[in-house]
Amino acid sequence: MKTFLPKVNDLGREWYVVDATDIPAGRLATEIASILRGKNKPTFTPHLDTGDFIIVINAEKVRLTGNKEETKIYKHYTGYPSGLREFPAKMIRERNPNRIVTQAVRGMLPHNRLGRKQFKKLYVYTGPEHPHAAQQPSVLELKV
Repeated sequence: MKTFLPKVNDLGREWYVVDATDIPAGRLATEIASILRGKNKPTFTPHLDTGDFIIVINAEKVRLTGNKEETKIYKHYTGYPSGLREFPAKMIRERNPNRIVTQAVRGMLPHNRLGRKQFKKLYVYTGPEHPHAAQQPSVLELKV
């Protein structure tokens, strides 16, 4: 019996909309990362990009459990000497609320070329509107 390898043209990518209102960030990110990789499909292949497109709306309303709003620190290194920048989650939510979702999902994808390609299929928006109506996305109900 031969191993089945899906053809790139036969993947049939779907578009999904996820409402992030009052969903814990980590639980949201695990579900999204799984769908971006294609692990929800029977044709999943670890070395191919078989996943679907995800649109996240209301990213500013994602929930951080426990005391993370005050204690969680997001770090960014500029590349220069003593260029480590640290920001609390509260400040990140004020400046760029999309970053909470995108950074959580990026950390759960493979850290290689394939992961970067899969990450490009994620679209995160702060409000309830998105410009992808032409793709006719279906609403995805998460099990969280």
